[in-house]
Amino acid sequence: MSIVPADFVLPAPLETARFRLALLGPEHNESDYAAWTGSMEFIRSLPGWAASSWPEPMTIEANLRDCVSHAERSGSGVDFAYTVLLPDRDEVIGCVYFKPARPARSGAVVVLSWVTAEHSDLDEPLYEAVTRWLAEDWPWSEVEYAPRPARPTDPA
Repeated sequence: MSIVPADFVLPAPLETARFRLALLGPEHNESDYAAWTGSMEFIRSLPGWAASSWPEPMTIEANLRDCVSHAERSGSGVDFAYTVLLPDRDEVIGCVYFKPARPARSGAVVVLSWVTAEHSDLDEPLYEAVTRWLAEDWPWSEVEYAPRPARPTDPA
């Protein structure tokens, strides 16, 4: 069952000066695998991931099957997986997932995102950009996306 209306046209992938999104597919396998396997503990520490069993060790071949599955599910609208890439090259530095709410509710979606430990400074900007993108270009009226902790402000 699709999480978007049948006539919904996917918006252009999000792009910023610091990162860009693309639908995750098998062409990202090696870079995706390197990204998440090198940051498993960090990913588990990010908001929204505490209840997840992922990331868990798997082979690069299993990761390829996972990337293919993500592409198929995105193609059918069952859920959507976007890879987060550096703006100037196809290096995976994270992912964003749009999944059906549980229990399923019309107009509701759950969003999870991660970045690598090396690019931890992009976690909050990714959250903010994706939140805006969801509000402006996607059809959901209810979004569950674990907020990021407020950064301390510099004393003036």
